[in-house]
Amino acid sequence: MHSSDQTLNGSEIFFECLRREHVEYIFGYPGGSLLKVYETLHDVKDIEHILVRHEQGATHMAEGYARATGKPGVVLVTSGPGATNTVTGIANAYMDSSPMVVFTGQVPSSLIGNDAFQEADIVGITRSITKHNFLVKDVRELALTIRKAFFLATTGRPGPVLIDMPKDVLNASCPFHWPETVDIRGFKPTLICHLNQVEKAAQKIAQAKRPLLYIGGGVISAEASEELRAFAIEQNIPVTMTLQGLGAFPANHPLSMGMLGMHGTYWANQAVNNCDLLIAVGARFDDRVTGKIETFAPQAYKIHNDIDPTNVDKNVKVDLPIVGDARHFLASLREVMPEKSANREPWLEQINSWRESCPLSYSYDEKTLRTEFVIEEVSKQTAGNAVVVTDVGQHQMWTSQYFKFINPRSIITSGGLGTMGYGLPAAIGAAFGIKDRPVVLFCGDGGFMMNVQELVTAVHHKIPVKIFLINNSYLGMVRQWQELFHKEKYSFTDLGDSNPDFVKVAEAFGCKALLAETPAAAKAAVTEALAWNEGPVLVEFRVVKKDMVFPMVPAGGSISDMLLARLNPKTMV
Repeated sequence: MHSSDQTLNGSEIFFECLRREHVEYIFGYPGGSLLKVYETLHDVKDIEHILVRHEQGATHMAEGYARATGKPGVVLVTSGPGATNTVTGIANAYMDSSPMVVFTGQVPSSLIGNDAFQEADIVGITRSITKHNFLVKDVRELALTIRKAFFLATTGRPGPVLIDMPKDVLNASCPFHWPETVDIRGFKPTLICHLNQVEKAAQKIAQAKRPLLYIGGGVISAEASEELRAFAIEQNIPVTMTLQGLGAFPANHPLSMGMLGMHGTYWANQAVNNCDLLIAVGARFDDRVTGKIETFAPQAYKIHNDIDPTNVDKNVKVDLPIVGDARHFLASLREVMPEKSANREPWLEQINSWRESCPLSYSYDEKTLRTEFVIEEVSKQTAGNAVVVTDVGQHQMWTSQYFKFINPRSIITSGGLGTMGYGLPAAIGAAFGIKDRPVVLFCGDGGFMMNVQELVTAVHHKIPVKIFLINNSYLGMVRQWQELFHKEKYSFTDLGDSNPDFVKVAEAFGCKALLAETPAAAKAAVTEALAWNEGPVLVEFRVVKKDMVFPMVPAGGSISDMLLARLNPKTMV
């Protein structure tokens, strides 16, 4: 343990610990229980505090930063409503395994449990949506608790950790001690895969005639994309990815099959149905991927590698579980693979025939603007090199289909929780972390309004995020389900009469704004937006109002039964 003779108060210890953890940014909002921290912060020059306009925005910014960089995002908010406003963002980070440390102020220890002003039991509230959380009861515990929080957030399966800091603890003083190492009883994640299991996997892979790699976000978290690329190419195995796994394998490679599942490609889902071996790496067999579990990969021997043992056999029973780090698994696998493997050419030819029989497509004319065209255009103009953030809905699924993700950490999106309002703050957070690639946001008119206040944060800091607002005047994905499965009863999904003028809204915030209503105008607007780096820019694309995302697997249906077109073409106007 590193000791210091210096006596520091709790708020000074807080900042000294953040320095030791190499924290660059704090996304926060001040309040009564944190006045001592913000008093100290006034003189802190080496850590930048980003003032958000809502605490939910702080959590999404921290997650966007974390997902873009791989470093933990840091949030600082006050007690009571400040703390409770973080709950959605914490749950989002927990579902998507994003490293985050959230610091909440708390009323003085003597008042806890007394319904004091701005008191909320945030430790109790967030117990089920954090990897762990702490209530600091003594200033002498603060440094060790912060060390533990960062260790937990970033080790094993990443996730959010919360520290609740009572006001009296922040005011109290003690000698500063920094623990160089940390040992947490009961927390010993398995990083090294069992060699015997890896060797078994290698034998099965060598024998398989129709193998398929099913890749999730864990491969990106583990920085295992290079190992994946090398292994897939060496073994001539096609790769399909989850929404969070996109970019782990380059979309422009012939072995890439894009996304699988509910809105995955036809050929990826057909490959799942017909493969004789499924190798799942860093994926959790989510219901949006598997559809009806009984019919998922029915012919396949299933190998599952994940760092979290609770993910294995949780949804789908597998034949060969291998717990450990994805990078270690793929590297070890490459070392022990037999020299000869089965011939995969007939399998790849079969996949290509599926691809040709049902490609992704949309109709085009010079007067009608479609979301698919916008996304494809951005993909072309950025050569797939952008960091792409999405909100939640139809545009999110079209992005997964039509944007060509070449690199890992190129898509930042709310997967598990499906949080509308995530996109704008997450894009701002990503842009703080990434300076050498354009950060673009695709969001719908519904989700944009949920955290529109964070435009102030982007404008104030001159963040050059490109906000591509897809305005179809509907809650599009909900409307799609209403058309397909709820008798075309469009209950409270038509936003047409209530939407503001988005260009005027953006300009009122001090943001450059453009409007496009045709493909030609959209093309020009994308070019202009990508060239603008003086601050944020918003482009409103007025697109077809009742477009739908296909292919689609109905909820609970088998992925072999995909809807390829709308049931009633007359409903598209």
